[in-house]
Amino acid sequence: MEVWKVLAILSMIFAGFTAVTAKLGMSGTTPQIAMIFRAGIIFIVVFIDFMRSKSHLALSSLPKISLIYLIISGVVAAGSWLCYYHAIKDGNVSVVNTIDKASIVITLILSFWILKEPLTWQIALGGSLITAGMFILLWK
Repeated sequence: MEVWKVLAILSMIFAGFTAVTAKLGMSGTTPQIAMIFRAGIIFIVVFIDFMRSKSHLALSSLPKISLIYLIISGVVAAGSWLCYYHAIKDGNVSVVNTIDKASIVITLILSFWILKEPLTWQIALGGSLITAGMFILLWK
């Protein structure tokens, strides 16, 4: 199996634990405190990996367009976190997380439209099933 597929599977496993541990960690606190604590931990871990990989040596050659897209990505990720943490504070993690993960449909649409990635019948069917599952949970 290609390394990127193994990493994607690991990402899925970590993401699954993230939702449940975030909900548990928010008992007795606010979504804002939970987010800032999580963001701090993420910053530390990512910073260590950044320095270990010597990626900081390539910072000066970062193209401006890449920087712009990374800034946009950071802003929309923050918006996602704000909405997500407030939703799991009051809602069922199983429902909120399933709806949140339906963002894959948005990702698919954008990847076809902007990145010009190919649309296969398997991707179309999978995206349709994810969308159907999200709507089933919304009207539960």
